[in-house]
Amino acid sequence: MNNKFLPEVKLLESPDWKDYMLLDSGAGRKLERFGRYILIRPEAEAMWSPLLPETEWNKASAEFKPSPEENGGHWIFYEKDIHPWNIGYKNLKFQLMLSNSKQVGVFPEQACQWDWVSSLIRNSEKPVKVLNLFGYTGAITMAAAEAGAEITHLDASKKAVDWAKENQKLSSLEQTPIRWIIDDGLKFVQREARRGSFYRGIILDPPKFGRGPKGEVWEFYKNFPELIQACRNILDSEALFLLVTAYAVKASSVTVYNTVNEVMKGMGGSVSAGEVCLKDKSGGRLLSMAVYSRWQKEK
Repeated sequence: MNNKFLPEVKLLESPDWKDYMLLDSGAGRKLERFGRYILIRPEAEAMWSPLLPETEWNKASAEFKPSPEENGGHWIFYEKDIHPWNIGYKNLKFQLMLSNSKQVGVFPEQACQWDWVSSLIRNSEKPVKVLNLFGYTGAITMAAAEAGAEITHLDASKKAVDWAKENQKLSSLEQTPIRWIIDDGLKFVQREARRGSFYRGIILDPPKFGRGPKGEVWEFYKNFPELIQACRNILDSEALFLLVTAYAVKASSVTVYNTVNEVMKGMGGSVSAGEVCLKDKSGGRLLSMAVYSRWQKEK
């Protein structure tokens, strides 16, 4: 059946990592190697049983234990003196650290999206101006900058922006044109529309819930439709791409696809959707980490 409202759902992997590996998963946890450290983190999607013996899991350097009473949880250290460390992906380098949440500073499953954005930018015959909203520590910002784009990186957290600046230095991209913004995403996009500022690529990685620098409340289901429409308003007539990734929400990839497909009417191109996944080394099982939808200008 050929129906534009029934997208082909694609499961994307990131097979080119050397400094990261999902070693095993199961029983609500995942066993990961980030450079020289092995970590255990909770993962609700991993409802199956681990395949590696407990002796392999016992080699972990640290484990994150979730606890609602502690606003998320805490790390248990099996190895002393775990300081910030660096890992690399192709020409990029990132600083990692064990933060107060279960995150460490990079989402390795997103490398496939970094490569996709980089490829579009490198193949463009014209300069590419990109907006990265909810930019966190800037992995995809670095990928776009390294490919030659002019980037505006926005996050509501000063700590995240400072971390992204450190990644810029580590990746030897200090001379690339990156504009750093600490602001509420929707308000910034609306101001850009009033200023007549347009972008050829927009990247959105909105959280399920969050707060802006002035206490602005973000709720995915309530605010995402308005934000995606506002982003459409600042897409250049010669735009290349729009990429949306959604973590920790109950929305399926079809939900995100329908929203993006509706907003991008009249722009031509094509919209795809699916899930970004990690494949564990122990059994080759795919672990779904997030849903995505992306629009691409047809060549």
